[in-house]
Amino acid sequence: MTTTGKSRSGSDGGKSGNDYNRYTPADIEKKWQVKWEKDGIYNAADHVEGKENYFSLVMFPYPSGDIHMGHWFQYSGSDAYARFKRMQGYNVLHPQGFDSFGLPAENAAIERGEDPREWTYLNIENSRRQFREMGASYDWTRELVSSDPEYYKWNQYFFLQFLKNGLAYRKNGQVNWCPNDQTTLANEQVKDGVCERCGTTVTKRLMPQWYFAITKYADELLDFGGLDWPEKIKTMQRNWIGRSTGTTIGFDVSEFAAGEQIDTFTTRIDTVYGVTFVVLAPEHPLVEKLTQPAQKAAVEGYVENAARETEIERTSTEREKTGVETGAYCINPLNGERVPVLVGDYVLATYGTGAVMGVPAHDQRDFIFAKKYDLEIRVVVAPPNWDGGELEEAWIPAGTQVNSGEFDGMSSKEGIEAIANKIEANKWGERTITYHLRDWLISRQRFWGTPIPIVYCDDCGTVPVPENFLPVLLPESLKFEADGKSPLAMDPNFLNATCPDCGKAAKRETDTLDTFVCSSWYHLRFASPHPGEDPFDDEQVRAWAPVAAYQGGAEHAVMHLLYSRFFNKALRDLGYVDFDEPYTKLTNQGMLTKDGGKISKRSNPLPPDPVVERHGADTLRCYLMFLGPWDQGGDWSDSGINGITRWLRRIWDVAQRDESSLGSTGDETAERDLARAAHSTTQRVLADMDAFKFNTSIAALMEFTTALIRSYDAGKVSASAWREGVDRLLLHTAPLAPHIAEELWERSGHSYSIHLELSPKFDESLTVTDTVTLAVQVQGKLRDQVEVAADIDEAGAIAAAKSAENVARHLDGMTIVKEIYVPGRLVNIVVRPAN
Repeated sequence: MTTTGKSRSGSDGGKSGNDYNRYTPADIEKKWQVKWEKDGIYNAADHVEGKENYFSLVMFPYPSGDIHMGHWFQYSGSDAYARFKRMQGYNVLHPQGFDSFGLPAENAAIERGEDPREWTYLNIENSRRQFREMGASYDWTRELVSSDPEYYKWNQYFFLQFLKNGLAYRKNGQVNWCPNDQTTLANEQVKDGVCERCGTTVTKRLMPQWYFAITKYADELLDFGGLDWPEKIKTMQRNWIGRSTGTTIGFDVSEFAAGEQIDTFTTRIDTVYGVTFVVLAPEHPLVEKLTQPAQKAAVEGYVENAARETEIERTSTEREKTGVETGAYCINPLNGERVPVLVGDYVLATYGTGAVMGVPAHDQRDFIFAKKYDLEIRVVVAPPNWDGGELEEAWIPAGTQVNSGEFDGMSSKEGIEAIANKIEANKWGERTITYHLRDWLISRQRFWGTPIPIVYCDDCGTVPVPENFLPVLLPESLKFEADGKSPLAMDPNFLNATCPDCGKAAKRETDTLDTFVCSSWYHLRFASPHPGEDPFDDEQVRAWAPVAAYQGGAEHAVMHLLYSRFFNKALRDLGYVDFDEPYTKLTNQGMLTKDGGKISKRSNPLPPDPVVERHGADTLRCYLMFLGPWDQGGDWSDSGINGITRWLRRIWDVAQRDESSLGSTGDETAERDLARAAHSTTQRVLADMDAFKFNTSIAALMEFTTALIRSYDAGKVSASAWREGVDRLLLHTAPLAPHIAEELWERSGHSYSIHLELSPKFDESLTVTDTVTLAVQVQGKLRDQVEVAADIDEAGAIAAAKSAENVARHLDGMTIVKEIYVPGRLVNIVVRPAN
């Protein structure tokens, strides 16, 4: 650390304890916020001699209004971590931007009848103010706003590269449709099956949609090698990808639809002889072909009702399965049996083959379904000691093949392989690997997003917009009508275009890209914010990427985090990056609550601005980091913040005490005790800060603050030891409470800035204590405490315990039955009255 050599005493600017109550955050916080930004001390150069680059990134916010207290909880912790890594000697990049496209802005525009652009950019300006008031150490020279054309141009560019390389395609897909408004709806706009704007029952409609082929990377996305991520996130992604190994088998329906068969996939082909029904998704293309005249009305009504429900509702495990007969039958190729074909809304056309084989003896939901509809339940995998009787519930585990033709007597494990072999030999099907993961639907029938760079020509068909015509710009100053229809589809200046291939009249694509496209590569743009004619500069990206430490909410596990991994791998294969994963280390913050409930602007508000005005940014930062483990969150308490206020005022007082009352030399024991407290604190804080354990870091600093006060008040330490202790306290406090630390560092005579200093180190030998305090119990009740050598053996510890005055009194007249010693902690003596 550097110092100008000024003293903290006398006329050199030292302040005594009477300055304790003069700590007024408003006086110092604005001062340092302005100076830090003016001096650019947090602006990261791509290369600094002697320093290793470290990219610390927090998920950028959606500017849907003010920065709320939950944002403060997330961003103050991430900022403290970035500051800490900077003080460990790294060249840290810690940028910020705004994920500014999306539905909330569009909904606000519909409600107000205005352009979402104005609403969004006003929110961004206010968010910048609040981030600066937080004292966040962002490199604002790298700020990005995803709704700026210079950014979303490259969303369009990457879409075209994916299209060229078979990673983007268009096909029919289901959307939510409001018949009254004649518009598509996002899932968030459907409330209890009705349009949230007009209350009309929402239906499903097939429409052409654009997709990214994420499933091509399914297996690679299951490989988390080299990633320091929470296990729960990896598990969520594994489950979402849902890799299953099994067999696809075809059931012939040519009796009812010439040349057709129903393909089903199962991981339990050993149960195929127990198939007593087959169920099609309501959207399956064979439903109409197979439905017999007598069943037509029932099936059409069932399909119509299913179209009103979400996939989540249809597949809920708590929901009873329903179905309706088509009147058609299919043939099980293994035994030649005719099996009834039903339609069931619990089967999804978008998952697997859109059809399932019903094996009620070996699937509990099939069992309940069969009981409900009086379908046969045939056991084909027998439980141990099965007597041939009916089952009371489905038998799911392995067993022995029965009623399975030539495979009877095999174990079901052997049956899986043998039956699959027969199916493949007869070309009835094949072994298959399937995934729960579906390709990423990127089309949004909304306005406030990146326009998809496609035109449709009657002669040339689907034509990509040439790269040199990018960006395809969103129109300016469009007004939304109350019906919520996207203005893009109604704006002739946007809609009407010229075909790039033939020059004839064409129509633009009016869908926009899913906003998760914006956040799938934004880290690369932070690394290279001003690349000119390219999406990013290769050398700058190599300097910073992949992201060393990424922070954000666990709710993004199977969306943003999965999409970013796919995007990175696709860019790698297309030659844009040379690494496999975007984020090496991931840390999830927990949720901040108030009165046990989620903080909400409407129902449970907690705006940060009044708290900052009253207590200061440093106090709010530290309180949010202290109220619980950062990865778990905690509950806000209006009174709890007062403890942090008192602690910071104690630091304010401690750092400005007059050193002239302390001598040039100190008592050896007092100096040793202070040094041990200092170095033990550093050991704890360095480990805890690196692990995002801000609450325990602050607890350690509170203890050290008390130790400093006691050592000063005792007057037995030297001025130099005291000064070293105070400097150590300020350096460790700096990442957590940056303003007060900077102010006190300056007042202590040090050169600017504390945030460019290195964290203190610790001497291992000074973290090991020579003595320990043992609790001494008699009959399990605490009777005394004794201080003994840290390396004392059991006999010595027990002897010391017995010699303690209060212990000896409780042993008088007693016979010792047992002596228990827990090294370094306690001695318990069990006694009974002497005879």
